[in-house]
Amino acid sequence: MEDFKEGSTNQRRSRSGEIASADSGKNIDKVVIDNAVCATTTLVKVDSERKDGILLEVVQVLTELDLSIQKAYISSDGRWFMGVFHVTDRRGCKIADEAVILHIEKSLGAADETVGSSRGVDDATVLELSGTDRPGLLSDVFAVLADLHCLVVKTKVWTHNGRVAALVSVEEEGSGDRIEDLNKVRLIETRLRNVVRGATASVSFSSSSFRGTDTDRHLHRMMSAIRDYERLAVVSTASDSSVSIQNWEERAYSIVNVHCSDRPKLLFDTVCALTDMNYVIFHGTINTIGERAYQEFFIRHADGGTISSEAEKQRVIHCLQSAIERRAPAGLRLELISADPHRRLLLEATRTFRENGLSVTMAEVSGKDDTEANVFYVTDASGSPADPKTIGAIIDRIGAGNLRVSEDRVERTGPMQSGSLGVESSAAGAGLFYLGGLVKRNLYNLGLIRSCS
Repeated sequence: MEDFKEGSTNQRRSRSGEIASADSGKNIDKVVIDNAVCATTTLVKVDSERKDGILLEVVQVLTELDLSIQKAYISSDGRWFMGVFHVTDRRGCKIADEAVILHIEKSLGAADETVGSSRGVDDATVLELSGTDRPGLLSDVFAVLADLHCLVVKTKVWTHNGRVAALVSVEEEGSGDRIEDLNKVRLIETRLRNVVRGATASVSFSSSSFRGTDTDRHLHRMMSAIRDYERLAVVSTASDSSVSIQNWEERAYSIVNVHCSDRPKLLFDTVCALTDMNYVIFHGTINTIGERAYQEFFIRHADGGTISSEAEKQRVIHCLQSAIERRAPAGLRLELISADPHRRLLLEATRTFRENGLSVTMAEVSGKDDTEANVFYVTDASGSPADPKTIGAIIDRIGAGNLRVSEDRVERTGPMQSGSLGVESSAAGAGLFYLGGLVKRNLYNLGLIRSCS
């Protein structure tokens, strides 16, 4: 391993040479973190031998650090992967925290066994629950677990298109041990299958723990498995996302364009969706302008082919739209902020939501000993905004010191950069005007050629 080169705070930092990770076998040859080139973003440049999943691996590391990817240029034709990512922190500023910079370097380059292994819930049983959503479902799940003397450690719940996917980490009440009694496991499964109605309901146990974006990727897969990309008649199909696909026969690529509202973790979700559908991203350009995000990917199927039928095209479009929409919460954000090691307040809050006719559209329950708030997004039973009087009555019942209304905490203090992409080219024909030069533009932006003309 070559020495780590370090200059002043705003100068280029790089880690070069072959660097292997002991836990994943990855081999990223060069990572450069640069605060000098761009006035408003930190550049993270990655050069590596091309391998399956390398783009998702890089995006996952940046996403887990709560960084926003404002721009990116990706090229991986041939045997080499090259990517440039313009990132900011959650306030929209360049990365100034030395610990974050070191974590990026270690996660992408160094063989440090502590990276990625310090997260999660040790020795907990993780319950996977998916099926048809309905008002009061989360309250009923928690009530069943409490009745069976299972203590909820962590929970993450997504809903979309009338479906629900949840990961619930539980332990034996009192002892804190994993649930290993097979008779109790069967009883939990039976009781919860009665709670989650519908032919798609499924319950399974896993010994894996909550691990950052690993949890999110698993929720994506759970949602796809219950086909949430198929619209239910009772669910509105309104969406501000636009996905278009066209084939570039000359270069044997399918070109995917995504236009939608920008939000945290958006790139992770779209790359995750394409990867899990067995498509390989060879080139890509990512840009954000104001509150809008624009993503363009040049893809092939893992077998080397392009998207070959209208049915396949529509499936990819619907799956990408679903991946975008799943994490975009609907409703009012409520935070349960009191320490609650025995989960009594959690049970009372979710029961009160149910009794007042509220639906939980997304939820994240932090560790029972954590100081972070437990977050719930709620609507009325029809999916419309909840009545303020109802919310007020719920807060009075739970206690204003325990439950509060909170806006999404997406802070932006730094300036947003406008990009230079042809962002209005969502139509299939218009896109081809500039698509032929994307490879050259990527190489130019990566600093590998002097001109993209």
